[in-house]
Amino acid sequence: MEERPQVLVLGIGNLLWADEGFGVRAVEALHRGFVFPEHVTLMDGGTQGIYLIEHVRNADVLVVLDAIDYGLAPGTLKVIEQDEVPKFLGAKKMSLHQTGFQEVLAMADMLGDLPQHLCLIGVQPVELDDFGGSLRDVVKRQIGPAGELVLEYLARFGVNPHRLLHPLPDTATLSSPEFALALYEGERPSESEACRIGDPRVLASAAAPSATEDP
Repeated sequence: MEERPQVLVLGIGNLLWADEGFGVRAVEALHRGFVFPEHVTLMDGGTQGIYLIEHVRNADVLVVLDAIDYGLAPGTLKVIEQDEVPKFLGAKKMSLHQTGFQEVLAMADMLGDLPQHLCLIGVQPVELDDFGGSLRDVVKRQIGPAGELVLEYLARFGVNPHRLLHPLPDTATLSSPEFALALYEGERPSESEACRIGDPRVLASAAAPSATEDP
C-alpha cells in the first residue's frame, strides 16, 4: 500500500490586528465545514513562528494561508507555489510573524526537511492597524474562495475531504472559543467607546498599579 503524504494546512497571522487574522479564519472555516482524513492536519499557527518548525518538518505537503502584501487590489487572492513561497513571505513584510515563518522554512530547508510541496494562498489586506479589530468585509468574503483553492490544491495529492451537510458552529475554533468570529466582532465596543488603536479586551487597564508601584 502506497504511503500517504503528511499534509499540513496552516493558517498564520494575528487575530487582533484586523486583516492579519485572515489565515487563521480561513483554516477555521475549513475545520468547521469539512472532515479531513487522518494524514491531514489543520492548524492555527497564529504568530508562533519558530515554534512551528517541527510541524513543518514533519509535513510532505504544506499549505499556508495568510494576509500578504502583493501590491494588488484589496481582497485579491493569489496562489504561490514551491520556491516562490519563501520569497513572498518576506518580500513585503507586514508584521513579525511573516519574518518568523520565513525563518521556519529556511531552518527546515537547512535541516533537510523542507516539505516537498509548498503552496501559499494569500489575500491582499485592506487594514492592519486596527488593534482589536476584525476582518474587513472584502477580505472576509474571500474566506470561502480561499478554502476552495486549498481543496483544489490538495486534490492533486488525492485528498478529498468530506463536506459536512451542516457545518460546525462558529464556536468550533482551532484555538480558544473566545475568539470565535461572531463573538469577537459582536463584543467589540463601538468606535465612540474605544479607540481603534486599542481594545480593553486585549489591553491591560492603564489605571491598574504595576508591581513596582505603591498601592
